[in-house]
Amino acid sequence: MKRSHKVKAQHFLIGTICIAAFLMLGIGYAVLSQQLDINGTAQITSNWKILFTSAEETEMTNATTKRKEILDLTTLTLDVQLDQPGASATYDVVVENQGDLDAVLSSINGVDESNSKDPKSIKVSVENIKVGDSLLAGDKKTFQVKVYWDASVDFSERNMIKEIEITLTYEQSDDGIPVGPIPSDGVDMGGQNVELVTSGDGLYEDNTRPGRYVYKGANPDNYIQFNNELWRIVAKETDGTYKIVRNEVLSERISFDNKGYRDSGSNGAGGTYCTNGSMGCNAWAANTNLVGSPVEFSNTEYTGTVLLDSTLNQYLNGEYLSGITINSQYIVKHNWGVGATYTDASKNDDGDVDLSELVAEENVYQWNGKIALLSSSDIQLSVSNEELCGTLNQYTTNYEICAANSYLANLEQWLLLISPALGSTNNIRWVRIDGKVGSDTNAATTNVRIRPALYISADIKLNGFGTQSSPYILG
Repeated sequence: MKRSHKVKAQHFLIGTICIAAFLMLGIGYAVLSQQLDINGTAQITSNWKILFTSAEETEMTNATTKRKEILDLTTLTLDVQLDQPGASATYDVVVENQGDLDAVLSSINGVDESNSKDPKSIKVSVENIKVGDSLLAGDKKTFQVKVYWDASVDFSERNMIKEIEITLTYEQSDDGIPVGPIPSDGVDMGGQNVELVTSGDGLYEDNTRPGRYVYKGANPDNYIQFNNELWRIVAKETDGTYKIVRNEVLSERISFDNKGYRDSGSNGAGGTYCTNGSMGCNAWAANTNLVGSPVEFSNTEYTGTVLLDSTLNQYLNGEYLSGITINSQYIVKHNWGVGATYTDASKNDDGDVDLSELVAEENVYQWNGKIALLSSSDIQLSVSNEELCGTLNQYTTNYEICAANSYLANLEQWLLLISPALGSTNNIRWVRIDGKVGSDTNAATTNVRIRPALYISADIKLNGFGTQSSPYILG
């Protein structure tokens, strides 16, 4: 049998959202329908039958379903009333493959486009389903459709009408593998499919560690609500955990270490803290709290004994950690690279340090714990313009351009890092207000405002859109 066609089924969701008296918000209607086009010159005996078989309320907050029905197994109609800002209606929708052709979800379109239209206070999301999900013959899939009134976004009672159109496209597949290419490639971020980009703001592959993904650009959609505060997702790690950093600095001013140089005798009898200051060393944690031993230059350049954790380490993993009362169950211990950075420039033929070398320097010493600070590599990896900012020399030369293309380096005040620097043992790296990365011999003992960083579990589920007005919510 010869078939010169592509079998495709599309589900269309079309709705009108409006506001009425007493700030009563309602969805006029929502229709899901299926269109099937088959073109061929021979008889087709295969059965293509993808249907919607149920839609049930799951979470209703200040919301009432006025009408809900499925007609002919292809049309879903919803009529929902949302009573006030913050109200939401969530439905479990089941799509089932009752045919004998395997299918795969090749695209989900219309969510971002709909939410970007006015009124922006009305949001819709499709959750727990992503591009690339297979729907084999005889299988079914449950996903969620959520409509909600975003209380953080201003609205006008005179303009609360909005049309929403979302398209889920299923294509024929072979055992869950698409017959044709999937239009977009993405990464699972807490159950949401986030598209990878190669320019501008967004989520990138980290070319220093395969399987790791980092956010780059001036303002990517990586906002997450944690402990009732805005944080930013820095990276999805190779182990699936997520590195996040507080969006705003703490109001408290704290020193990295109030023991001064913490050299021999200052942090306990017999201490030989970083005896080779010209190469730098770990300044964050006591040797007994490090993971393993230096992976390179053991007992040569990297020498010295640290007997106590730094003052900031003790504060963040003590008093500050105990003060996190919301979402604390998601925090996990993780390895942090705490080695000195930018130490190899004089030894390289080109006198420079690239991103992979920078990461390797940080990981010469590793500390395992819950809360710390960002590192030098976090800053450089957050810059979307790697061509001009991918090495130490490039970043130093073009730091104003680099900072403008980084949500981490574009600051209102300087940012203290976890990375020590070569030179004095009191030398800690920071990012200046103008975005330049540097260090100062007094940085460790100066009381400054900081932005804590931590890792959260790989098993999280995220709702929301990652924008500042509609951040990801842990659920």
